Amino acid sequence: MKLTRPAVAAGTVAAALAALLVALLVALFVAPSGVLAATGDGSPTDPNIRFVGRWDTRNATAYVPGWAGAYLTTGFTGTTVKLRQRDTIDLYYSIDGGPDVYLQGVRGTVNLTPNPLPAATHSLRVSYRVVAGSYHGDAVFQGLVLDPGARTLPAAPPRGMVEFVGDSITVGTTTSKNALTAYGWLVGEQLGLDHMQVAQGGACLVSTADGCVGLDRRFVKVSAVDGAPDHDFSRYQADVVVINLGTNDVGHGVSTTQFQSSYTGLLRTIRGKYPDAVILALKTFRGRYVPQTQAAVAAVNGAGDPNVFFVDTDGWVPADGLSDSVHPNDAGHRAIAAKLAPIVAAHLPSRPTPTPSASPTPTPSDTYGACTAHYAITNQWPGGFQGEVQVTNTGTGTLDGWALRWAFADGQHIDQGWNGTFSQTGATVTVTNPGWNPALAPGASATLGFTGTWNGANTAPAAFTLNGAGCALA
Repeated sequence: MKLTRPAVAAGTVAAALAALLVALLVALFVAPSGVLAATGDGSPTDPNIRFVGRWDTRNATAYVPGWAGAYLTTGFTGTTVKLRQRDTIDLYYSIDGGPDVYLQGVRGTVNLTPNPLPAATHSLRVSYRVVAGSYHGDAVFQGLVLDPGARTLPAAPPRGMVEFVGDSITVGTTTSKNALTAYGWLVGEQLGLDHMQVAQGGACLVSTADGCVGLDRRFVKVSAVDGAPDHDFSRYQADVVVINLGTNDVGHGVSTTQFQSSYTGLLRTIRGKYPDAVILALKTFRGRYVPQTQAAVAAVNGAGDPNVFFVDTDGWVPADGLSDSVHPNDAGHRAIAAKLAPIVAAHLPSRPTPTPSASPTPTPSDTYGACTAHYAITNQWPGGFQGEVQVTNTGTGTLDGWALRWAFADGQHIDQGWNGTFSQTGATVTVTNPGWNPALAPGASATLGFTGTWNGANTAPAAFTLNGAGCALA
């Protein structure tokens, strides 16, 4: 018996192929955006966006910050940037290193540039507002929306990480901007470091039966929420960890013996997660569990860990530095940061001095030479200070590669800088454009930040040059 294959009409084949093509296209375009994310597209998985601190990244289309102080940063091109939010949220954002702008109760596609920017490369930082450690609203990042043809650019690379572990004081409760005006955020900004506040309002060191959030167990979690997953410690390594715990444990009946044991355990947990970090155990500002904190530090020192230190904080908070009997106000946090920043800086790992790069060839001054420069000391403490320079291209052409120079008059020396590549020879400082922001369009500005040392006097530089042409002082 001869078997024959049934005839298939050509139209049927064509219809089947068309159906298959439609199915493939549907699968392509309805797939979750994170799955097909491309570099520069502004989606949560875009590698140009740097998520600092602890974020729950299990959902590729929606990243969620955990604890206080987490933020995201990126570069971008074009004149506008919008933020995709799932639901109502309060947040802060900064563009090109400018002041943090506060938005309340925003949702959906949030326009961060109601006044369009100059057509140039820009930087963005977004931080969601926290209240007592809980985010004030739905802190779910779903991506950025840019101009047609624009793209994200790599965020400025990390210059080190300092992590702060604590309770509502470390969160910044009762200050004007919560986490952004707390001593941990201030220290990180002063030193030009990534920074993270693993902190919760009302938190204890010890996890208690009456429900106090205990950092002895939750330090390893991505957030303080019950059932939160473990944090992936391969995402970053802290250079310095600062602990400020013990203020709340008294109210939950934690014994001195239990406190000392849990503090020792936390120090060992931190060491296991950050093998090379320096750990600073602060004396709580109210002086609670001080002998037990010291004993815990001594225990790990005696077991062979020399990079754990007890820090005496007596006198750090001025008489007018409290908003109530417990929480520092803005001035109090600034005072704490002024004391703590030099201690953190002294324990940072040594980093190689940047090799001075070749300066861009100066372009004709009649077209590109006009500029203004504004120099400011934003914070100062004995022997150290933080400064910034904002330089603006007031010429008629784009600077595709730039170098800013000035000379200090009093022997000041820069330790760390950001938003540019810094080098210093004698009194002369040269800052060249960062790789992620090479161009300076007409009317565009670049804000450079740095920390440095001073002794005796700290006067501002008298003159600045941009690509060899003098800048007017603004």
